[in-house]
Amino acid sequence: MTTAPQAADRASPAPRTVAATVVDTLLAHGVDRVFCVAGESYLAVLDELHAASTVDVVTSRHEASAGFAAVADAKLTGRPGVCLVSRGPGATNASIAVHSAWYDATPLVLVIGQVPRCDLGTEAFQEVDYARAFSGLAKEVLVLLEPARTGEFVARAFRTAQSGTPGPVVLVLPEDVLDLPDPVGAVPTRWQPGATAATPADLDRVRDLLHGAQRPLLLAGGTLGGETGRRVLAAAAHRHHLPVLTSNKRQDLFDNRDPCYAGHLHNNTQERQRTLLDRADLVLAVGTRLDDVTTLSRRLPRPGNPAQALVHVYPDPQRLGRTHPPTVGLAADPVQFLRQLADLAPAGVDAGRVGWVDELHQLEVAKARWSPHPSDDGLAFGALVAGLDELTGGDVVVTLDSGTFTSWLYRYLRLTGDARMLGVGSSAMGFGVPGGVAAALRTGRPTVVIVGDGGFLMTGSELATAVSRRLPLIVVIANNGSYGTIRAHQERAYPGRVIATDLDNPDFVALARAYGALGLAVTTEQDVEPCLARALAHGGPVVVDVRTSLSWISAYRRMSVSGPVSMEVGVA
Repeated sequence: MTTAPQAADRASPAPRTVAATVVDTLLAHGVDRVFCVAGESYLAVLDELHAASTVDVVTSRHEASAGFAAVADAKLTGRPGVCLVSRGPGATNASIAVHSAWYDATPLVLVIGQVPRCDLGTEAFQEVDYARAFSGLAKEVLVLLEPARTGEFVARAFRTAQSGTPGPVVLVLPEDVLDLPDPVGAVPTRWQPGATAATPADLDRVRDLLHGAQRPLLLAGGTLGGETGRRVLAAAAHRHHLPVLTSNKRQDLFDNRDPCYAGHLHNNTQERQRTLLDRADLVLAVGTRLDDVTTLSRRLPRPGNPAQALVHVYPDPQRLGRTHPPTVGLAADPVQFLRQLADLAPAGVDAGRVGWVDELHQLEVAKARWSPHPSDDGLAFGALVAGLDELTGGDVVVTLDSGTFTSWLYRYLRLTGDARMLGVGSSAMGFGVPGGVAAALRTGRPTVVIVGDGGFLMTGSELATAVSRRLPLIVVIANNGSYGTIRAHQERAYPGRVIATDLDNPDFVALARAYGALGLAVTTEQDVEPCLARALAHGGPVVVDVRTSLSWISAYRRMSVSGPVSMEVGVA
């Protein structure tokens, strides 16, 4: 006969499993989308996600793509992107995204299934020591061995990814832990970073520097990427009549058509602009770590230059003064600082300040005027970019892969305040298409991917994901039959000795159709407007194969090409 206490025990709910706590903690931290390639080492987590109707599980075709997509999603939301992969090859495939997130200070949580605990250290099938593998790439590697610490570890991963200098965190889940009961079962509350404000004394020092500056610059970094950050950036610039420069890969932080826009610092920033920026007598660097590319290889601001004062505002105090000793260094929330700056009474703006701002902006206006670039080996890619600018008015979502073709975007696409341009500062090839998938999912807007022929054949298989989701994704391939960036270096260093940079490509139009996408080809400047208009209006995935000049290797350089360049022309 069954006793009453036994019946009560039998009726009590089963304890929450570790996998359930993992997913519930993701939900508590606002996660509504994850990117993954399924693996047997974390099936229990996938099963819990099956029951979590508010989480969109995006099935990617390669772990590098899943990681890149999570990085792009984080750039758009300001929250940690989440990527789930299996052990061994899955984890190492995703490492390129971890490096990109670290390089861009983008919050990312990479969840890796691991071999059972009893197999750790035995060189078991697909076992990797992730603490060693991701040393130097991730902010922290957390290995969950005790079920009771599940909620703590997941919450810690999110907190670490967002605090100080944002970046990637790796959370390792041994397979045998996931089905075990979590004896604690509590789901930690979501951690929110505090907004540290500048003190009144700090603001007085900044005000004094501003009042004394004739040629100031406001250098905006990635931590201003949210809607509020963009709004207060514009408010502070207009309040004090400050020219705004954007840091590397952050061209979209400020309306490029605004009279205060002074340009975007990147690998192809030209000497004329560099020389003009050298004249600045004050740099307010807000929300940027002052990386090598953004500072033009430590030229702006020049360390130790007494004629060029530096105010550096960044949430992580360890970043202040690391390479550029500041006149004023503030470990403060960049958004809050700009809000305070916008509230400060402006000094009288004299004619010198007005002329300085206008000179910087007019250089950008002049650079963006398109003129034909005659070529006998394909279309100068700037014609496509100029056409995109004309059709969209700069109000467009764009993701960029890596390549010299990006210089055409930086020069001829003038982004408005509502536009988005996503890329990775690491210049890793392969980001473009998976980044575009993430952007189209997150924004719901037509998203244009700009990718080279080499980069497309690395992660272009995510076109299948776009087709399955019927995403408004326009993949524009700069097809010059070459690894163009490396070819340019090769022609300069070893003229006439081309090796390993020529590419024999498939028919991209036919390939698009095989995936179920619309395929179009652009071979002349007259093709640009009708093809782009058709692609933007299509509503589903499109591939535009642009037969691009190799000799016009960038927006600022024409290259002497060794030997003939020929490409087969497909059918539109």
